[in-house]
Amino acid sequence: MLFVEKTGHGPDLALLHGWGMHGGIWEGARDALAERFRVHVVDLPGYGASPACEPYTLEALARNVARALPERTHVVGWSLGGQVALQWAQLAPQQIDKLILIGTTPSFRQREDWAHGLSDPVMAEFATSLEQDYEGTLKRFLSLQARSGDEARATIAALREQLFTRGKPSIETLRGGLAILSDLDLREELGAIQQATLVIHGSHDTLTPPAAGQWLAQALPHAQLELVRGAAHAPFLSHPQATLDAMTRFLHG
Repeated sequence: MLFVEKTGHGPDLALLHGWGMHGGIWEGARDALAERFRVHVVDLPGYGASPACEPYTLEALARNVARALPERTHVVGWSLGGQVALQWAQLAPQQIDKLILIGTTPSFRQREDWAHGLSDPVMAEFATSLEQDYEGTLKRFLSLQARSGDEARATIAALREQLFTRGKPSIETLRGGLAILSDLDLREELGAIQQATLVIHGSHDTLTPPAAGQWLAQALPHAQLELVRGAAHAPFLSHPQATLDAMTRFLHG
């Protein structure tokens, strides 16, 4: 069973973290949201206090999350957590009320018809370095998440401070998550998602470029885009008030 930290009172709201991290990354947002919602902070399989799952696929991650959460809930997913949320919305659409996707892309890797991702050489370098020095690779990945954005140094420091506070994920978990990011292409499936969706994207996100967020918001049937000016891949850390304001307006709208 997944570890889920619960706090606050009100409508249920689940928070899903990204690759290499754990639910603790939501600490600031959790406290603010708990004033209006019953917040469920999830450690995805293999992270923090949650056991890994087998096979380590996006569908398996989504099914494990769905089993651990209420019958009806709002969902916020960041990066890989956003892709888990999209998969969950297809597997159990009746369970998700509103959907918020932060720094999320339908395809993390570039393809012949998709320019808004990381190139094959960069993805291959990550996979190789992960096997050689996975702690160093995680720290470099965190640096990419804040590069070019406002408050870059503070954001990187916040990410690194949280990185291993709930223990270190296994190499198998990291390898499985990186494989999901490398292989996944959700573009053809987005039309089936009927939830009202808010896509939040940083204007300076170099990991998942703003064009990916714009495309995602246009492809989802009931989505709107909130571009956070000056933010990189983690706007809830670098621009917490702007991100929180956008989330609460949407959820209460």
